[in-house]
Amino acid sequence: MGRKLQRFVGALKDKASLTKATLVSPPSSSAADLAVLRATSHHHTSSPPHPHHIAALLSFGHGARPAAAALSSSLSSRLLSTRDPSVALKSLLSLHHLLRSAPFILLDSLFSSLLPKSSGRHTRSPLLLSSFPLGADPVSWSLSSCVRWYSRLLELRIILPNPSSDLADWVSSLLTRDLISELDTLTKFLAEAFSPPEMPDGNRLLAEVMRVVNEDRITAENGIIIRLGEVRERIDPVGFGDAVELVFVLRRLEEHRPSDARWMDDDGQRRFWTEVKELREKVEEAVVRREKEERAVGRERGVSASDRFGVRTGEVVLFGSNRWVKQ
Repeated sequence: MGRKLQRFVGALKDKASLTKATLVSPPSSSAADLAVLRATSHHHTSSPPHPHHIAALLSFGHGARPAAAALSSSLSSRLLSTRDPSVALKSLLSLHHLLRSAPFILLDSLFSSLLPKSSGRHTRSPLLLSSFPLGADPVSWSLSSCVRWYSRLLELRIILPNPSSDLADWVSSLLTRDLISELDTLTKFLAEAFSPPEMPDGNRLLAEVMRVVNEDRITAENGIIIRLGEVRERIDPVGFGDAVELVFVLRRLEEHRPSDARWMDDDGQRRFWTEVKELREKVEEAVVRREKEERAVGRERGVSASDRFGVRTGEVVLFGSNRWVKQ
């Protein structure tokens, strides 16, 4: 009965918001508010936004910049104000679709709206939903946990390297340090994508969320594979510190290899994790070989390997991204 009352109250709120958007708001804001409310309504709580509602949101990227800014602001306000997990999930899913397909003007406005503000009604990022209230019943609890997880995932999604059509050429032009940094970002996204909370069965909204997330996961895996291929070409000339950092990134990636047999029944998954393992072992061999070479050179010159790095035995050395290695 509590959930029925909650849905009824939510429907009343939607109706009041629609009336306000129609009668009070400026024309550009009114159209954006209406589009967001229709895509993220309290009605049909287990259904995802209808495709024509998503298309209506995307259309704001084909007009003037004020219209795109109005939509971004409206969607951000919806995320920050709602306490209904279904509405929050619909809002996050709508944002996800926009991040994947929106024209540049709308994407630019979205990125601006997702940043924390120093003043105004809402100062925190709309994706900062780690404290989204957990429901009292098992279903609400599960949906709220999904909101928290999905918001973390989208925080990582917005900083992913752009999967351009000429990705191989782009990757080959990167400095080794930048290449490792991109691998690290993709690894963090992949780790989050493989760690969704338990979800109730039969919920079409959650099924659509997982469908879109898995598509991005596959894209991230393909991006990692291309970057691993480039790393293979650079193992010999790569610096010692970068090689150590790369080992850390690949080990962290392997730590999030899914144990569920469903994943490993997929040929693509098996090839992906085999490639990661083989390259990690190859880089580790290169690190050990160079360490031996440094020691040999040090003995020939009468100095230790640690002296060659300019540190004393027992000190710690900081490599590229805050990784401490004991000498």
